[in-house]
Amino acid sequence: MSGRHQPPGVSPHRLAAIHKKAQHLARARREKAGSPPHGLTHARRGIALRFERMRRAGLGAVASFLAVLGPGLLAGLSDDDPAGITTYSVLGTDYGYQLLWVIPLSTVLLIQFHLIAVRIGAATGKGFVAAIRHRYGHGWGYFAVIALLLTNFGTICAEYAGISAAGSLIGIPSWVSAPLAGVLISMVVVLGSFHRVERILLVISATLALYLVDGVLAGPDWSSVARHSLIPSLPTGAGAWVAVAATLGTTLAPWGLAFIQSYAVDKKITVANLRWERLDVVVGSLLTGVIGLAIAVACAATLHRAGVHIENAADAAAALEPLAGSFAKLLFGMGLLGASLLAAAIVPLATAYSIAEGIGAQASLDLDSRHFQLFYAAFIGVTVAAVSVVSIPGLPLIPLIYSSQVINAVLLPLHALALHLLARDVSLMGEACSSRSAMLAEWLGIAIIISCVLALAVNWVAL
Repeated sequence: MSGRHQPPGVSPHRLAAIHKKAQHLARARREKAGSPPHGLTHARRGIALRFERMRRAGLGAVASFLAVLGPGLLAGLSDDDPAGITTYSVLGTDYGYQLLWVIPLSTVLLIQFHLIAVRIGAATGKGFVAAIRHRYGHGWGYFAVIALLLTNFGTICAEYAGISAAGSLIGIPSWVSAPLAGVLISMVVVLGSFHRVERILLVISATLALYLVDGVLAGPDWSSVARHSLIPSLPTGAGAWVAVAATLGTTLAPWGLAFIQSYAVDKKITVANLRWERLDVVVGSLLTGVIGLAIAVACAATLHRAGVHIENAADAAAALEPLAGSFAKLLFGMGLLGASLLAAAIVPLATAYSIAEGIGAQASLDLDSRHFQLFYAAFIGVTVAAVSVVSIPGLPLIPLIYSSQVINAVLLPLHALALHLLARDVSLMGEACSSRSAMLAEWLGIAIIISCVLALAVNWVAL
C-alpha cells in the first residue's frame, strides 16, 4: 500500500489486521443473510434464496410451495432410474400382477423415510453423513461414506448402462453414448448454479410421465391390477423373494435417502418450511410409485401374457413393439433415456455430498468449483469410473444392475435405523425430534424392511 493511502501513525501490519477483520465481519454478515461464505459464487444465486425472501415476506401458499419444491420430486423420481425400470419390468414380466403390492408398500415406506431424512436436514442443517459424523464421531462418518460409495457405484453404472441401452435402440454404441452423456452431465453440474441445475433436472424428470401412457396402452386387466396392488400374496420361491427385495431396494434406496437430506440442506429448507416440504415429498414419492406401477403393469399385461423373458429395460422396450406397437416402444425408450439422465446426475451428486460431508468439507451446488474442488472432484471421479466400466465391450451389466438393487435392500435396514436414531435424538433435533407415535411408525417400517431382507436370506440358504 502506498504512503498516501496510509493514515498517519498506523503501521502496514496494523492496516493489514484491520483489513482482515473487516473481511471477516463482511463474511459473517453474508453468512447470516444466507449468502455463500465467499464472493466468488455463480453469477445467478440459486432459486432457494429468492423464494426464501418471498416466504419471509408472507406471500401465499403457491410461493411457499415453490420455495421448497425440488428435494422430494427429484429424490423420488430418480428412484425410477434404469435399475428401477429394469427391476419393475422383470417384476411384471416374470410374475405378472402377482407381486404388484410390493410397489405400493415400498412407496409408503419411501414417503415415511424421506420425510424423516428431510426433517433431520432441516433441523440440523447437516446432510446424512455430516449428521452421523457430528453425532457419533469421525469413524462412523467414514464407515457411512464407504458403505454409500460401494453401494452407489453399482447404481451409477446402472444409470449409464440405461443411457447406453436407450442409445442402442437407435443404433448408438455404448462407447459413444455413455462418455458423451457423462461429459454433458458433468458440465451442467460443475458449471451451473443450484438454480440452473435444479431446473434442468426437474425438466428431465417430466419425461418419466411417458411410462403412464405406456401403462394405459398395454391394455391391462384393471380389476386384477387393483386387487393385486392392494392385497398382498406371499412370494413363492427364492426368485420371487429376490424380486421383492430388489423392488424394495430400488424404490427406497439408501442413496436416495442420503441425497434428499443433503439436497434439502443445500436448498436451505428449515423447520419452518417443513409443512410445505412434506407436500413436495409426498407428491414426489407418489409419482415414483405410480410410475413404477405403470412399468410393471405394462410388462405384466404384454410380456408376461406372451411368455416373453427379458433381462433389462431395453429388452422390455424392444419386446413391447410387436405386442403394443412401435409407439409403446418409443415411449418406453424415451422414458428410459430421461430416467437415465436424471439419475446419472442425482446418484453421483448424492455420492459427492456424502464424500465431502464425511471428511468435513463443504458441499454445495451453488458455489464455484474453485472453492469446492473436493465436492466436484468426487462427482467427476465416480462419473468417469462408471462411464469407463459401462464402455467396456461385452461386460455383463445386467447382473451388476440387479445385484446393486439387492445390495441396496440389504444395507437399507442400517440406513433406516441410523435415520431413526438421529431423528429421536433430542440433543441433535431439539423440538423437531420424533414423537412417540412417530417412533412407533419408524420401528414398524424398519421391521418390514428387515422382514423382507431376512426372507430373502432364508430362501438363499434353503437353496
